[in-house]
Amino acid sequence: MNRKTFLTGITGLVAASTWAASGMALMAQSGEPIKIGEINHYKRLAAFAEPYKKGIELALEEINAEGGVLDRPLEFIFRDDQGDPGEAIKIAEELMTSEGAAMITGSILSNVGLAIASLAAEKEWVYLAAEPLADAVTWSQGNPWTFRLRASTYMQAAMLAEQAAQTDAVKYATIAPNYAYGKDAVAAFKEVLTELKPEVEFVGEQWPALFKIDAGAEVQALERAKPDAIYNVTFGPDLAKFVREGGTRGLFEGRTVYGLLSGEPEYIEPLGDEAPEGWVVTGYPWYDFTEDDGANKAFVDAYQARWEETPKLGSLVGYMTAQSIAAAIEKAGSTEGDAIRQAFEGLTVETPVDTITFREIDNQATMGAFVGKTMLKDGAGVMTDWTYKDGADYLPSDEEVAKLRPAE
Repeated sequence: MNRKTFLTGITGLVAASTWAASGMALMAQSGEPIKIGEINHYKRLAAFAEPYKKGIELALEEINAEGGVLDRPLEFIFRDDQGDPGEAIKIAEELMTSEGAAMITGSILSNVGLAIASLAAEKEWVYLAAEPLADAVTWSQGNPWTFRLRASTYMQAAMLAEQAAQTDAVKYATIAPNYAYGKDAVAAFKEVLTELKPEVEFVGEQWPALFKIDAGAEVQALERAKPDAIYNVTFGPDLAKFVREGGTRGLFEGRTVYGLLSGEPEYIEPLGDEAPEGWVVTGYPWYDFTEDDGANKAFVDAYQARWEETPKLGSLVGYMTAQSIAAAIEKAGSTEGDAIRQAFEGLTVETPVDTITFREIDNQATMGAFVGKTMLKDGAGVMTDWTYKDGADYLPSDEEVAKLRPAE
């Protein structure tokens, strides 16, 4: 199977011809579909999970149009866990034992991803954690059966800390949701920034409950700390409330805010003309890609042609999830769990953003992130002055990782 076809020739695809070609290829394939169990929060976090699902479906159409995997069609079975770890475990059991899935993927929320990862280790099932970002997924609670696609919390926090270290700011305050992802995000930013700039001081921390932020009280507390700069990890509706209250009360005036995920379309687009300006963020500037951006532009064009809507960061992650799974099974030459697990170790995949590798030392992929500044354009928030940061450049040394990860 020629993986280069994922990246070249996409721009000229017409949706109807793609589907027709896919149908012809399916007829030529032999054997039952290779089933992949996909577990996510489709109702609770629909705005984020649905673009991810569409990215998967686009990749599946392309993969199957090219003959599938091992001459068999690749099929994802989508299940909704309502964002509940216990429900996710029940669904995983059903997918693997009753539905005949070869492996599991999915999850956005880190607590759910960690629950599935624990089950994967116990049952010796391959789990590709597509979107959960908590560092524990591949480090403190890592296991041989769990792999992660997206740049981890540590990696993205390190990218922002690098930017912060180049400024005159010394006093920092932080705000993050009070669960695994938020705690890891703050710890990583502190660790890296302190290493780069030892004189920094953290003068305040706020820990609102996820999606239950009292934004007025949080903003007041941050203002009382008198920081030079703020590190923000809130997202979704919490981010919207924080931006609104912070803007109204003047919290952001004269201060740079470093926003983890804040430039992703999922989070900045709903803010409309209330989107903040001048924040340093990680995100996804799909609207800025030109022909010089090659595969990035090709993916955006193909996604818009297929779905008649603009992509989100989740769209890209979903697409890369299907690409990675297809590449691993192709390399394994089998749908047997241990063969797929071994194939994922050191696997390289050609993706829209770059060639990524699933590192053997911790099963973390080297997918990077886009870093830039926010601005308003035509009444909407966008990223400007952005660059793509290679994830491989923002990880601790192998010696440090070995200490973080449990012995296998």
